[in-house]
Amino acid sequence: MGTGKEFYAGLPRTAAFDNLCNPACFTPVPEDWLVGVSDVVNSTIEVANGRYKTVNMVGAAVISAQINASDGVPFPFVFGGDGATFAIWPGQAGVAEEALRAVQRWAADEFGIGLRAGLVPVRDILAAGLSIGVARYQASETADYAMFNGGGVSWAENALKSSDYGFEPAPEGTVPDLTGLSCRWSPTTARNGTILSLVLQPVGGVDGAEFTAIARQVIELAQGLERGGHPVPVEGPGSRWPPPGVSLEAHASKGTGAFWAARLRVLSETMVAWLLMRTGITLGGFSAGHYARTVSRNSDFRKYDDGLKMTLDCDRETLRQIRELLAKAEADRLVSYGVFEQDQAMMTCIVPSVMTDDHIHFIDGASGGYTQAATMMKKKKKS
Repeated sequence: MGTGKEFYAGLPRTAAFDNLCNPACFTPVPEDWLVGVSDVVNSTIEVANGRYKTVNMVGAAVISAQINASDGVPFPFVFGGDGATFAIWPGQAGVAEEALRAVQRWAADEFGIGLRAGLVPVRDILAAGLSIGVARYQASETADYAMFNGGGVSWAENALKSSDYGFEPAPEGTVPDLTGLSCRWSPTTARNGTILSLVLQPVGGVDGAEFTAIARQVIELAQGLERGGHPVPVEGPGSRWPPPGVSLEAHASKGTGAFWAARLRVLSETMVAWLLMRTGITLGGFSAGHYARTVSRNSDFRKYDDGLKMTLDCDRETLRQIRELLAKAEADRLVSYGVFEQDQAMMTCIVPSVMTDDHIHFIDGASGGYTQAATMMKKKKKS
């Protein structure tokens, strides 16, 4: 296995999510690589003001811009709700910085949102006594997602917030390439009681095996739910016209053009898609039903990102058991956790083409679930 740009493409894919509890599934990120980190400034306030979908869009834009800048080379990335994390090979550093700075400028100009962003050398993470491992989880036959462990990502995020690393936004007028970034689906309403957003991390100094055991218990409880707690039905999410994210997608796709023109284009495209969904007609080889089912299979409702993150369609009894398990583990000073309940889940998508099945879909609670859960966790730490 190489350590250059071919490193991630050569990693094996893990099909069973619970196997990722085993640290042996993770491979160290090469020490000459860099970790990209980003974080929406004052995301808790933005979410409280009802801008949770905008916050998600900005976080996903970081990944979209990097994908479009990578010239088709696979690299690991994780969507975090109010930001994103990725890792790139050294030869990509300059391009990755340009893409990050362009997204910073776009977020500020289009939404008035500040975005912290920077590249942290893996060597700095190792020098701080942390590690960073990566694995590939096979969510479906056509989509896989990166998972990180070791504490290195969390260290890099904290270093970014402490201003040890970071970039200034690109000059005015700079526009990122966000081709494929969209948010056309309606929120998915809980079918079993609540949409639970969960963030679980080990307490510093805790033995990895102890945290693994707790994470495995949470996953086992979730496995007892319908489809493991997947919040999106098998047949795919619902849709309506006009879609709730039409303006956000127009902001992402307008480039240097006029917003109104981009909005009209999105409206016309989504009307055709909505009609195909309603009628079941296949047009030019595109089957709306097949596409929607693939959306469900390709969604990232659970992940490892220096800890466990899940967005679950959860019944009351399972929720009670998860809360009891985590409260005890927290009292034993083994974990730190946050949970947040809401009625719906939402998704932000990266769709290079509707004619292929490799599109990917980032799930979060529709009331800013991951951000709210992380805020709860931070408040408990302070108290």
